[in-house]
Amino acid sequence: MHKFWNFTEDDSGRTLRIEGQIADETWFGDEVTPQVFKNDLHAGSGNITLWINSPGGDVFAAAQIYNMLMNYKGDVHVVIDGLAASAASVIAMAGTTVSMSPVAMMMIHNPWTVAQGEAKDMKKVIEMLGEIKESIINAYELRTGLSRTKLSYLMDSESWFNAKKAVELGFADKILFDKQEDQGLETESYSFSRNVAHQDLLVKMQAKLEVLQPKKIIPINQLEKRLNLLK
Repeated sequence: MHKFWNFTEDDSGRTLRIEGQIADETWFGDEVTPQVFKNDLHAGSGNITLWINSPGGDVFAAAQIYNMLMNYKGDVHVVIDGLAASAASVIAMAGTTVSMSPVAMMMIHNPWTVAQGEAKDMKKVIEMLGEIKESIINAYELRTGLSRTKLSYLMDSESWFNAKKAVELGFADKILFDKQEDQGLETESYSFSRNVAHQDLLVKMQAKLEVLQPKKIIPINQLEKRLNLLK
């Protein structure tokens, strides 16, 4: 079994590091690996500093780790020093506090899977993905206080946040090494959405064509077809 986590303990306290892909194999139906993590978690006591640098992975593993950390008796101080994407962002929501490096990123998106079978099987998969999305929104909603509609939109768009934007939206509490915050200075927040970027490009193409051909307005659906041909 390959561990994607590592617990250490010294005079400064307990440290948990989650790095790389979350689980090589799914924890759905796995009774062994979650128990190993739980044993490691409860092998010590006291507050934990959780460092995260992960592109994500198995949503069921993330859900179980989230639950274990939420039920842990000590405080869990999450520090995102690189990337907390997909399932890793769910684990980050279990933090008593969440801090991000000024060069770190967070990404949230809709759950996805690979499936095969007939039509009724695909319908079951669609229903399952819908329920998984709702469960993920539960974790985001508890921490951020954002509406479920807003969170659903952000997930639909595959949204990327820098540290400033994550704090602004409530996914994180503070930015590491940020002296400007104490001085009341403004720093720039940034987020990226695939859907928004795609729409912005369509609008710019429409405006450009209207300048070149002012009497001919091309429908958005035709622009999308042209844009797809360029991919």
